[in-house]
Amino acid sequence: MLSVIKRGILLYAISWVSWRLLRRFFVKTDLDNLPGPEPASLLQGNFGELFHFQSWGSHKYLADHFGRFIRIYGPLRSSQLYVFDPKALHHIIVKDQNIFEEPPAVISNSSLFFGEGILASLGERHRKQRKMLNPVFSVAHMRNMVPMFNDVAKKLEQAIKFNIARGRHEIDILHWMSRAALEMIGQSGLGYSFDSLVEGAEPHPYSKAAKELVPVSSAMAFEMHFLLPLVYKIGSPRFRRFLVDLIPSENVRRLRDIVNTMDQTTIQIFNEKKKALAEGDEALLKQVGQAKDIMSILMKANMEADEADRLPDDQVLGQMSSLTFAATDTTSNALSRILYLLSIHPEAQDRLRAEVTACLKTHGSENIPYDELVALPFMDAICRETLRLYPPVPTVVRTARQDAVVPLLEPIRGRDGREIHSVLVPKDTSVFISILNANRDPTLWGADALEWKPERWLSPLPQALQDAHVPGIYSHLMTFLGGGRACIGFKFSQLEMKVVLSTLISHFRFSLSDREIDWVMSGIVTPTVKGSLQPQLPLRVELVEMCA
Repeated sequence: MLSVIKRGILLYAISWVSWRLLRRFFVKTDLDNLPGPEPASLLQGNFGELFHFQSWGSHKYLADHFGRFIRIYGPLRSSQLYVFDPKALHHIIVKDQNIFEEPPAVISNSSLFFGEGILASLGERHRKQRKMLNPVFSVAHMRNMVPMFNDVAKKLEQAIKFNIARGRHEIDILHWMSRAALEMIGQSGLGYSFDSLVEGAEPHPYSKAAKELVPVSSAMAFEMHFLLPLVYKIGSPRFRRFLVDLIPSENVRRLRDIVNTMDQTTIQIFNEKKKALAEGDEALLKQVGQAKDIMSILMKANMEADEADRLPDDQVLGQMSSLTFAATDTTSNALSRILYLLSIHPEAQDRLRAEVTACLKTHGSENIPYDELVALPFMDAICRETLRLYPPVPTVVRTARQDAVVPLLEPIRGRDGREIHSVLVPKDTSVFISILNANRDPTLWGADALEWKPERWLSPLPQALQDAHVPGIYSHLMTFLGGGRACIGFKFSQLEMKVVLSTLISHFRFSLSDREIDWVMSGIVTPTVKGSLQPQLPLRVELVEMCA
């Protein structure tokens, strides 16, 4: 059986390579006339320099030398696109979003990891799932989450104080931000507690699995991108499990166990919720958050929905896994980045602390009410500026499902000298959307676009930026994307960040440790100590006197 599988994979690889080479050398397209770098290698094209752990300089080089609409090379000199032109982005993620969809590899990976949720759906099914989810991310429901967020933030504060009391003044902030983010989405998203946030507590199996998912899957990037889309729907789940068990790869088996753990956890939570919903209000009140969490509300609305709008159980389960994973690493890493930047800029940290403590003093409480919290101007500016300059996800990819003409905001000069106002993008072209460079474009944001300046949000933004109509859902930024696949939980993430920041900054002062920090550009940007790939962010932490 194994030899048959190997022969099949080899035959596919030979056929794929042959087709790519023939098409590259004998079929010319508009992409061949676009500016762009030469491939660094035949096998990887430009991917080797653009998609490795420290490729920040390569992304800046592209923006500085080739403009906003760039031809790059994929494996075997396949022509692909690297884009951050605002008008082109509007067509790709809004106007023609049904043409430029998630690549097969992304859909198959999401389906494998998280089930049939919003991350693994396309077209009408995605629209239907999003329609069901949208109401639970309303402002009214965000207000209900504030007490849960405050509760977790208070536990986080106590955990850090416990460490300081025992003489540990250098603390791995990423570790605690990750635990807090998972517990916040656990309580407010699933009505389930993953973590007591007590020093030394045994991590929940889901927590351990979720942290291992990205590193293990990244180690299998080739297989996940090129092979999985071909086989992930062959036969029954039992047959696919049989095939996986035959593969003599430690990473494959680790990935299998990770997915099993995540799946079993969500099924357990789902069944408990379903039982409580059937038993009525008394059973719901005994659950974490008293059934005011996102999934309880979604499941209740789903039960009451018309047949045409109702989601099957496997899709509801898929939402649970998708939202839990998506809300954990991105938010925890963004919070870690903010505390790191405040350590570099103590004057900004002091200003934020003064703003927060003044608001706490006004209310005579340890917690800031929702309306006042979201309106704190300097805190909001810090969050916006950090998400602008340092988006947790720097690049996303789309695939053209058919030929499409994409217009440009400003014309570019082709390799043959002609002025190009629009480009015919051939079917199956991969389009890499540079969130990083879209957010840092100096022609839109000004000459100081690469500087972290929260103050820029306290005065009118540049007119060039406003005129460009960047299609992002949030503050002229691409951080949360836009269109039908914009991040559905972006308000949830902002609120979570502000609750945690208001709690920590009013009790602690943060400063840099002696260890140099590298920010690794993987699927989600992650801090590490220089010379190590272990995710961590050691910062010095000391108590400050509360002024409230």
